[in-house]
Amino acid sequence: DFLCISLVNGFIQLRYNLGDKTVILQTFQKVHANGNTWHSLKAGRAGNEGYLDLDGINITQKASPGMNVLDTHTDFFVGGVSSLNLVNSMAVENEPTSFTGCVREIVINNRELKLTVTDPKGGANVGDCDGTVCGYTVCKNNGTCQVENSGFSCSCPQEWIGSTCEQSIHCSQNRCGSQALCIPQPTSFSYICVCALGWSGKYCDSKIEFFIAKFVGNSYIKYTDPYYGKRDLQHSRISLNFTTNQTEGLIAWMGKGEDEDNDFLAIGLANGTLKVVINLGERISVPLIHSKYSTCCDERWHFVTVVQNQTCIKVYLDEELILFEDIDPQRKYTALNYGGICYFGGFEIGRKVNIVTTGLFQKEFIGKIKDVVLFQDSKKIQLMKAEGYNVYNGNYGN
Repeated sequence: DFLCISLVNGFIQLRYNLGDKTVILQTFQKVHANGNTWHSLKAGRAGNEGYLDLDGINITQKASPGMNVLDTHTDFFVGGVSSLNLVNSMAVENEPTSFTGCVREIVINNRELKLTVTDPKGGANVGDCDGTVCGYTVCKNNGTCQVENSGFSCSCPQEWIGSTCEQSIHCSQNRCGSQALCIPQPTSFSYICVCALGWSGKYCDSKIEFFIAKFVGNSYIKYTDPYYGKRDLQHSRISLNFTTNQTEGLIAWMGKGEDEDNDFLAIGLANGTLKVVINLGERISVPLIHSKYSTCCDERWHFVTVVQNQTCIKVYLDEELILFEDIDPQRKYTALNYGGICYFGGFEIGRKVNIVTTGLFQKEFIGKIKDVVLFQDSKKIQLMKAEGYNVYNGNYGN
């Protein structure tokens, strides 16, 4: 498998192969070869559908039915490779050559790569493209950088302040608690405080405790399993109670959620139906529960349990077995290597559920969760002891 972005006769090409066939997309317009113009390029794939966007002009192409997962376990190369012999002949149009030019702001699956001297694993024949202390990200939020004898200074747009224009003027005098996030609201010349787990109130200054977690949207809890190193990952289990009036939402995600190579077990709602997704490596199973079980959004408490015994998956809803499936009779991958990380309700602020889950789930969970138990543990998870934001006391009322 491979995914390659290259410059061919002035056009940008995206090529990818998921194990069965090579898909090729090419931009309609050429890039400027004057060396003075920066271009914005976005490329990737969701399943077997690829997309390529150069300076806002987008093309997409869907491959014929077949493989839909990119299975790569190699290093990620930018600008060239350590040996051109490593390049798959189908990944380029002609003989492979290294890129000549400047590259900046590389974002892979919503995470920016640090193009510094120390962060990459290796490299050769790469220099500083800007050539000054300014660089392109020194001044944030469209600030303008000026080189000075002592280093640099930033001239900030009207609504930003700070040495690198990193702080909104709307948050400069904020009253949010020390662990809260200040989110500027430019249209109202104000701000709102997003509370860390265990705090509430307009300014997140009221300490709270709960055993039922209330998710209001843009909420999440990230729990690190202290017993992960001792788990038998071929036999995993998670159970919890939830209630909601929404038809969409990610309830739980066992897995690091960093890239598509990560194993995961996910529970959520799609079109008012309970949806369970398991990825043990390479293969993804998306079993959808029969429509007669579309009563999950009735504001009543529902008890869900998912049991993984190697590749055999059992799902119980309100103590009734509603799914029993062997997702890979060949037993190629049998362990849930979830990294000891469990998310509830969503992911970190700014990470969209539909992006992180590549469309498996559309939005954050809105509702309540309680009584979370992992594996065969005798005790429930103490959700309040985890990391999280925008989660409140759901012990009483609505």
